Amino acid sequence: MNRRERHTLAGTSRLVTYANFVRLPHTVFLLPFALVGVTLASDVAPVTGRVVAWVIVAFTAARFAAMGFNRVVDRHIDARNPRTAQRELPRGAMSVVEARWAVTLASLVFFGAAWMLSPICLVLSPFALAWVFFYSYTKRFTRWSHLVLGFGLSIAPVGGYLAVTGRWSHPWWMLICLAGAVACWSGGFDILYALQDAAFDRANGLFSLPAALGEARALRVARGFHVAAVLGLLLTGLSTNVGWLFWVGWASVTALLAYEHSLVHENDLSRLDAAFFTLNGIISILFMVFVVADRVMRAW
Repeated sequence: MNRRERHTLAGTSRLVTYANFVRLPHTVFLLPFALVGVTLASDVAPVTGRVVAWVIVAFTAARFAAMGFNRVVDRHIDARNPRTAQRELPRGAMSVVEARWAVTLASLVFFGAAWMLSPICLVLSPFALAWVFFYSYTKRFTRWSHLVLGFGLSIAPVGGYLAVTGRWSHPWWMLICLAGAVACWSGGFDILYALQDAAFDRANGLFSLPAALGEARALRVARGFHVAAVLGLLLTGLSTNVGWLFWVGWASVTALLAYEHSLVHENDLSRLDAAFFTLNGIISILFMVFVVADRVMRAW
């Protein structure tokens, strides 16, 4: 009997098919960080409901385009992997032509939303999309595809900030630290996600850190990435105007990342789903809530 891949929705409607095609539940990882960028920018320029709405549209469209592109590029690999063989393209629930049109439409929506936000967002939008498209090919030639993905996802908070201010942060390293934190955080949890495919990657000549280094060493690299993420958020807070609630959020992220790594071991992936999806979703949402609450409290 065919089993649904984890983090997918039940049902056979076209809406459910499209939602599963781009793993809609995974939106919980990065959308909150885009809104963190918006919130930190509110110290520099006013934030309107219009801007927040267009940031959400831009992020959602860019993520749809990136994930859809990845599914098209990887469809033959997915078909060979028992874990992914029931995805929409390998099992024929969606045609390649339909998927390509969906990616094209999502890309156009992303460019339109960037145009509605600010000139700098529009100018940078093709480069942002090109980078996340490029990621889809990296597992074919480098073990550092996880970090390439991390840098792609780090565009979210930077884009949120630029959408509000229309210019780079002051001090300039604040956005660098925030983007670096998100890159290391997401790169680290992508290494955890890749643990389940290490044997398949080795057998099929694909590059990933678990396949190249072994599960134990890859876990150590993931831990190092997450230590760097914690330091990046620390430097972000020190380089901008934040209050004590920001630091409660930072401490919460630190504790949750430590707990996440206590759940996964090279010989025991039984709690990988909790470590990868549940905890990282909580980390993203919780940190956003504390950043927003901190900004509201300081405004009072």
